[in-house]
Amino acid sequence: MAAKKDNEIDEEELKVDDVPLDEEEDTVVVEVPEDEPTLDDLPGVGPATAEKLREAGFDDMLAIAVMSPSALADAAELGEAVSAKIIAGAKKLANIGGFLSGNALLEKRSEVLKLTTCSVALDELFGGGFETQAICEVYGEFGSGKTQIGHQLAVNATMPISEGGLGGEVFYIDTEDTFRPERISQMARGNGLDPEMVLERIHVARAYNSAHQMLLVDEIKRMAKNIEVKMVIVDSLTSHFRAEFLGRGKLAERQQKLNKHLKELKQLADVSNALVLVTNQVHSKPDAMWGDPTKPIGGHIVGHASTFRLYLRKSKGGRRIGRLVDSPNLPEGEAVFMVTGEGIRD
Repeated sequence: MAAKKDNEIDEEELKVDDVPLDEEEDTVVVEVPEDEPTLDDLPGVGPATAEKLREAGFDDMLAIAVMSPSALADAAELGEAVSAKIIAGAKKLANIGGFLSGNALLEKRSEVLKLTTCSVALDELFGGGFETQAICEVYGEFGSGKTQIGHQLAVNATMPISEGGLGGEVFYIDTEDTFRPERISQMARGNGLDPEMVLERIHVARAYNSAHQMLLVDEIKRMAKNIEVKMVIVDSLTSHFRAEFLGRGKLAERQQKLNKHLKELKQLADVSNALVLVTNQVHSKPDAMWGDPTKPIGGHIVGHASTFRLYLRKSKGGRRIGRLVDSPNLPEGEAVFMVTGEGIRD
C-alpha cells in the first residue's frame, strides 16, 4: 500500500497545472500582441491635450516623435515646454521601424499597381503605366494637356485592376476651377463605361487658398480609413502658393509649406497604395541662353518630392509630346499622343 501511495504522489508531482508532463509538449503557446500605445498613454497628456493633438491631425506616436517642439506648439496650440515633454514621451513609445533587406523591399514593391493612360506610347514611357505609391508631377504651359491627363486618369482609376485601372475611389482637389463632369462623361463613354457610375466614384472639392488646399489632404486621409482611396489629383499644385506668397521675402515660407504639403501627399500615397497626380504651372527663364527656357514652378522642393516628372508641350496637328524628365528607375524618353473627344489616345 505504501509503494502504491508513493507512486500516486510521483504521478501527482509529474503534473503541472493539472497537465501531465508528457502532454505539456503538445501545449500551444499563443502570443497576444500588445496594444499600440495611444495619445492618452503619453506622460502628462490628459483628455483635453489629447483632443487638441487629434484635432491638429496627430493621431499616432511617430507623427509626434518627428516634430520639433515649436512646430508642435504652433499646430496644437500648446506651450513649447509641454510640446517638448510630449515629444520626448512619444520618442520612447513610438515604433520607429527598422531596416529592410533588398529582397523584402522588392517583395513590397510587388504591391504597386499600374494605371493605364489609354495611350500605348505613354504607358510604355512609364514602364506599363502610372504607378501607385508615387507622386507624379505633370507640368507644361496652358493648353498642353495637363488637366486632360488628370481627367483621363481619374476615369481610368475607377476601372477594375484587370483592365488597367485601380478599382478604387478618386479624390480631385480643384484649385483653378478646371474640373468638368461633362468631360468625365465623354471619356467614360469612350472607355465603354457608365458615366454615372464613374462620376459617383470621383469626389471633387474646390480649394480656395493654400491653407484650404492642405486641409483637404487631411480630410482625404480621414476618409481613407473607411473607403478605398486609390488616386488623388491636385490640379494645380502651385497656383495658390504662387499667388499668395509674393516676392523673395516670402519664398522660404512658401517652399516650407509646399514641402509639408507634398510630404502629406506622399504619406497618403504610401499608406493607401494610391497614385498622387499633381499638375504644375511653368514660368519662362529669360536669361536662358540655350535650351528650353520653360521651367516648372516650385523649384527643387517640388522636383525632389516628385517621384516622376512629365513635361508636356504642344506639337503640330493637335498632337502632344510628353517627356519623362525624372524617374528613379526609368530612362528619359518621349511619347506622342493626342487629346480626342473620347480622351487620351495614340
